[in-house]
Formats: sequence, structure tokens, C-alpha cells
Amino acid sequence: MRKNLIRLAFLAVALTLVVAACAPATTQAPTQPPAPAATQPPAPTQPPADTEAPPPAEPFVFGMLLVGPYNDNGWSQAHYEAGLYVEEKLGAKMIYLDKVNPADRAGTTPDQLAEELVAQGAKLVIFNSDDMKDASTTFAKNHPDVFVIMASGDQVWKDGKVYEEIPNLINIMGRMEYGKMIGGCAAALSTQTGKIGYLGPLINDETRRLAASAYLGAKHCWEQAGNDPAALEFKVTWIGFWFHIPGFTTDPVDVSKDFYSTGFDVVISGIDNPVNLSEAQKYTAEGTPSLGIAYDYVAACDAAPDVCLGVPYFNWGPDYVKAIKSAQDGTWQSQFIWSGPDWADINNHDTSMIGFVKGNALSDEASAALDNFIAELAGGLNLWTGPINLQDGTPYLADGEVATDQQVWYLPQLLEGMEGLSASE
Repeated sequence: MRKNLIRLAFLAVALTLVVAACAPATTQAPTQPPAPAATQPPAPTQPPADTEAPPPAEPFVFGMLLVGPYNDNGWSQAHYEAGLYVEEKLGAKMIYLDKVNPADRAGTTPDQLAEELVAQGAKLVIFNSDDMKDASTTFAKNHPDVFVIMASGDQVWKDGKVYEEIPNLINIMGRMEYGKMIGGCAAALSTQTGKIGYLGPLINDETRRLAASAYLGAKHCWEQAGNDPAALEFKVTWIGFWFHIPGFTTDPVDVSKDFYSTGFDVVISGIDNPVNLSEAQKYTAEGTPSLGIAYDYVAACDAAPDVCLGVPYFNWGPDYVKAIKSAQDGTWQSQFIWSGPDWADINNHDTSMIGFVKGNALSDEASAALDNFIAELAGGLNLWTGPINLQDGTPYLADGEVATDQQVWYLPQLLEGMEGLSASE
């Protein structure tokens, strides 16, 4: 009996184990997939640590040969400051040599000195004086890959007398004839003696036409003021170069003294620096009222402001910017440029090649009359209109005839009514 009970108990345990093994597993709650991570923009690609940015472009280098000192308060300083203007406007770099003349650099020629500028990296060279014309031609022909600007020359003027085809050369000059007319007018409006002196450099086409333009302006304003035309005396004395070279030229200080001591109470400078103003100041201080017109450089009156009537000046910057930019961008074209004033504002530094700054010595009455004259020029008044005779009496322009550019540029003599040499003896 006991054996049967044990057997039954064992069977019950076994049956329980079989049932448990056959039962389904417990169901778990479904697992949620993980939320996707927020998408980040890809990190910018960085250059390798050893990679350098490309070097900045080298500035365009241009060279300048100045006939006088770069700070002469005249012609050469006007060019030098134009070079600074080019640097500012174009990001170019100027290198220069000054005092390029026979006295200061004996034994060398401008074309040889231009070679030095090229050796220093110049891709363009400016020759800034008329007496460098032949040298600029020689250099341009020998260096067709270097751009050349010849200030005041006429080699590539197709309507000129000495035209040559020189693809890498540009002539640039300002129509200073207008500035000289304005200066001559200021002198005529201010003289008390009717005697005006003109301090001239050397004698050539340029200097004859500029002296003659000053005379035309003086004559016009003298007559417009109601004075007797025959009572105006206008004398030119030449020193032999653009500025004083001891032992080579006449001393411009002595010439100025000769004028002021003989009744010429206004002297117009045609040389590269305003030494006439210093002499006018001395004579005025000694009791002889004396006045002067400076030349070339916008601030030339600063040499003696109280005796300065004004200064006609060159502003080379805008034309130099155009020419040098054309060399940079590949639009260079050989040409003759003869730029006049911007009559909307002749003293606009960015647009006008020729300007005129009035001096402290110009009276209010004379200043107003000068403004009227400038307005007449802006309106089309052309004093190079006949009848005009040459100094020896030869008719040059018939009554009502307007001079061509060639007749003005290549004026062969001074004009009738002017005293002084028309050619070197």
C-alpha cells in the first residue's frame, strides 16, 4: 500500500513538470526602437595644416625720372605727388630718381637711368621733362616690353611734326596755355606800372607758346579793364634751362632783381621753381611793391604768400592713373594726350589736369574780374584767334582765324607786342 502511494506521488510530480515544460513563455512588452540622433551638418573641411594661402599679388611697379629735386615746390614735385596719387588709387608702387639733368648727373643719360629703374622692377617708366624726349624714344625702342610715358613730348602725335610709331609709348601734356592765360590776366589786373616780366627757362616750342599765352591773357584783361593797349609792356628773359645751374644758366634771382628794379612790378615765372616770389617779397619789404605769379605746383605760392597773385599748376595724377591702369589691365594704346582744365571745376583734384589757385596778394576786385575771365574761357573764349602776328610782324592768324593745335604747339616765334628772344642766339 505504501509503495503504491509513493508511486502515485512520483507520477504526480512528473506530470506537473511535463505540463510546465509545455506551457508558452511569458510575453514581454514590445521594445521601442531608439529615437534617431539629431542630424548635425557636416563639419567644414579644413585645409591640411601645412597648406598656406596664396601670396597676395605683387603691386605694379612704375618708375619716374624727375628733372629736378622731388621737393622743388614746382614742376618735379607736381609729378612726384602725382605718383603718390597713383599709388593711392591703384595700389601700385612708385620708384624714382630725381635731379636727372646734366649738372647733377653728368656722364649719364635719362635712358641709362631708366635702365636702373627697370632693374629695380619697374614695368613702366615716366620721363618727365621735354629735354628727355630723345632719351625716352631711345629707351622705348630698346625696351618694347616696358611701358613708357613721355610728359610734354609729341613723338606719337599722328598730326605732329615728328610722329613715330612707338607702340609702348604715350605722350601726356596739359593744356597749360589756359593756365598761363589766367596767370597773365591776374598780372594785368594787378600791375600798377603796366610792366610785366616773364621769367623764362630755355627756348623751344613749349616755352614760346606758354609765354605767348601769358601775354594773350594779360593783353585781353588789360584792355577789358579799359587800359591803353600800347601802354602794356611785356618782356621775356630766358635763363637757359628749367632751373638755375651755376655756371650754365643765367641766375633767375638776378633776372628777377633786374625786373623789379626797373619798374616791372609783376613777374610771371615760367621756370620750375618760384624764386621770383622771394625777390618780390624782398623788394616789397624794402618799399618797392612787387608781385609774382608762380608756376607748376599747386602750393608754390607758399614760398612767399603775401606777394603771390596765384599759381597755374599741373595736376598729372588723373591722366597718370588712366595710363598706368591701362598698362595693368591690357588696354594700353599708344597715343598723344593733351588734357585741358575741367571747366566745371578747374581745381578738382580728380578730374582737372590744369588748375589755378589764387594768391593772397590778389585783390577782391581783381579776383572778381579773374573769375569772369575764367568763366569766359569755360564758355568758349579762345584768345588764340586772329588777327595775331608773330614778333617780326609776319601774319600768323588772319582776322577771325582760330589757331589749330599744331599752330599753337609749334609756335615759331613770340608774338607781336612781346619783347625778348624768340630763338637762342
